[in-house]
Amino acid sequence: MSDIALSISGLVKHYKDVHALKGVDLEVRHGDFFALLGPNGAGKSTLIGIIASLVNKTSGRVGVYGYDADAQPAHAKAQLGLVPQEFNFNQFEKVEDIILQQAGYFGISKAKARPWCHELLKKLDLFDKRSTQSMRLSGGMKRRLMIARALIHKPRLLILDEPTAGVDIEIRRAMWDFMRNLNREGATIILTTHYLEEAESLCRNIAIINHGEIIENTSMRKLLRKLDCQTYILDTDKPLMGDPPAHELVHLRKIDETCLEASFGKSTPLNTLFDLLDQHGIGVTSMRTASNRLEELFINLTRRPA
Repeated sequence: MSDIALSISGLVKHYKDVHALKGVDLEVRHGDFFALLGPNGAGKSTLIGIIASLVNKTSGRVGVYGYDADAQPAHAKAQLGLVPQEFNFNQFEKVEDIILQQAGYFGISKAKARPWCHELLKKLDLFDKRSTQSMRLSGGMKRRLMIARALIHKPRLLILDEPTAGVDIEIRRAMWDFMRNLNREGATIILTTHYLEEAESLCRNIAIINHGEIIENTSMRKLLRKLDCQTYILDTDKPLMGDPPAHELVHLRKIDETCLEASFGKSTPLNTLFDLLDQHGIGVTSMRTASNRLEELFINLTRRPA
């Protein structure tokens, strides 16, 4: 088995005299949990569409587990499962029928696919809804149905395009757990999301695309090291009266009566923060890294002009 799940070289896409993609090169290794991020209009959807053979490229090459998407399209598609942003199943069909029909596209009979279908539905808390028309599902259930459908042929590479959009926090966390377990079991996952804390929590490596070009392609850990500012959330031992104290090196912002956000440069020692708090009689019961680190970097990187 190839150690490279996805290889993209020189990918170009022209659209109405505009370069939607400008010679994209990208490699995702087997077993990775990979974030593909970018602002609206950056080229993410075009890139995903080309990988999934839904959009024609102008030039370049796409390989999925060693299979050329042009020369060996059937083999390449068999390695790939795609969960698109939009619901694209028949709203009048039953949940189980939607998944089994998808299996048929890959030459898998209903009898052979049904046990795995039921297992997927159980893992995604949809088994009790297997005979329900999909139009009667909640938004979160429909998202999970899309994931089950994409996994029915047991692809080695799964692309999740905004898989938790519009679902509540509880369902999102449950889906995070499912995706982590799927990755631990050997699936390679590419995730696109506008919830940047989601990418930071789940993904080991990351590429950021902007104006049709890959502007960052590195590990999540290395990318976060580029952040000049460190931010922490502090829970205080008593309610804060008035505005938090001002300091030339540390910026404090009150989140609520017993919670502060502290931001300061990487060169500023952590003791500077605690000295400031001690001077003003502010005790801290707990402290955690803020989850907006990737968001800061993302905004700084993608605000650059084309």
